[in-house]
Amino acid sequence: MARVGPGAGEVTGTGTMDTQTQQLMRRVPSVDAILKEPELEGLAVQYGRKPVADAVREAVATIRQELLAQPPWRGRPALASRGHPGLACPDEGIGDLVAPSNRGHELAPAQAGDTHDTQGQDALATDEAEIRDRIVTGAKEQIEAVMRPFYRRAVNATGIILHTGLGRAVLPAAALAQIQQTLGSYSLLQVDRQTGKRSRRDERIEWLLQRLTGAEAATVVNNNAAATAIVLNTVAKGKEVIVSRGQLVEIGGSFRLPDVMAFSGARLVEVGTTNKTHPRDYENAFTENTAAILRVHPSNYKIQGFSAEVPLDEMAAIAHRHNLVMIDDVGAGALLDFSQFGFEPEPMLADSIRQGADLVTCSADKLIGASQGGLVLGRKSLIEAVRKNQFARIVRVGKLTLAVLEATLKLFLDESLALREVPTLRMLRRSAAEIREHAERLAAQIREKDVAAAVATTSGFSEMGSGSLPAQNLATTLVAITPQRIGVDVLAQRLRRHETPVFARIQNDQVLLDPRTLRDGDDEIVIQAVAAALAASE
Repeated sequence: MARVGPGAGEVTGTGTMDTQTQQLMRRVPSVDAILKEPELEGLAVQYGRKPVADAVREAVATIRQELLAQPPWRGRPALASRGHPGLACPDEGIGDLVAPSNRGHELAPAQAGDTHDTQGQDALATDEAEIRDRIVTGAKEQIEAVMRPFYRRAVNATGIILHTGLGRAVLPAAALAQIQQTLGSYSLLQVDRQTGKRSRRDERIEWLLQRLTGAEAATVVNNNAAATAIVLNTVAKGKEVIVSRGQLVEIGGSFRLPDVMAFSGARLVEVGTTNKTHPRDYENAFTENTAAILRVHPSNYKIQGFSAEVPLDEMAAIAHRHNLVMIDDVGAGALLDFSQFGFEPEPMLADSIRQGADLVTCSADKLIGASQGGLVLGRKSLIEAVRKNQFARIVRVGKLTLAVLEATLKLFLDESLALREVPTLRMLRRSAAEIREHAERLAAQIREKDVAAAVATTSGFSEMGSGSLPAQNLATTLVAITPQRIGVDVLAQRLRRHETPVFARIQNDQVLLDPRTLRDGDDEIVIQAVAAALAASE
């Protein structure tokens, strides 16, 4: 019988590596040798040699650590399928990086009467190829995981049309085409074709907004918070701005209007109460240091019941009687009447201009359906002052934003075209019958996969999201999934971790899918993701 003890091959108390482990370690290929594998050579051409080499080094290091951690060779598994923790990528959903063909592969334990040396030699003879395969597989999966786009496609099955976490508005096809054309080459960004001299990069956006809203002038910055800040800094730095207490909003990320005002250099003067503000509250707040009145549309909350606010045209009249600037922050920014979708009337940019606002600000990526941006419209002299503000350089937008915004705004020159081509508006226009038929079809296709869950349809509500049209919902039909072997939280997480992430809602111990926000091609992804998530072991 084989002797067990120092000299028999195990690690001694002094930390000496056992002989068989030393022999096995010598069979771990070098980084250079692994890089010559055809699969990795191809990846090196695609992604560059350095990131591929880094992935190989991590894979080699992980294998060495596994071998060193093994107990004496007799009866131990050859590279047990524990994955490559050292190769984990900070991208949710990558999961175990061990190739499926290698999972669960173990050497049979030594039988009674086997000699330690014979078992070890047999294992050493068969493991060199496996070690190489494991390194190649680990490196390949690591580099592909690292190089896979983080900002990539996801499926929005939540029914939240403007989902901030999922990128808010889906861009129109016209905007995508203009991105391809404009950013794939040099472009007319800030040059006059007639003179060859430098021009304003917002000229085209101004032209479109003038026609869409009736404003004298307009410009664009990188978001509505920046638009509000630069407007206040331009007209009221070091001076007072009057605001109703009921409009001191907090937007996403804990950014509060009083903080934005403080950053701009304007001094906040609160008037009225949370639920009621009257004209006299504004009249009584004026001092010789007052520069403007600011109205903030409560786009992300709603005060109902015993409440009152001063209409914009009346506020503007008060401001102009005192030679003050009337600023209207409309938030979500509507270019058409949203009551046609069943919502309560939302302030339209053209209405704000018509009712006397001197400066109007709003987001471009909410109800307009473009990419992130902040629009500033109003009197020409004030817009020129905003452009000359040194802060304008800090919040200036680039050619990507301008290209998307131009293409999207052009669609609104004909409302019927916007309703047909802007995805945000198309989702709002979907009929109850269309959504119900979609939900029933999707539920039936999921049931055909023989999943371990009850799948049915139920009535529910979609919402606008991103602080737009608060406390207002649209009736919809949902696909309701009640898993039988796993919890709803586990199912929802597995859907998010799918190769193309699928985001759903959880309510009443069910995972809910809303067809309203599903795009072309999303159904197949959802069906595959649900089937895979429910088929996986607990």
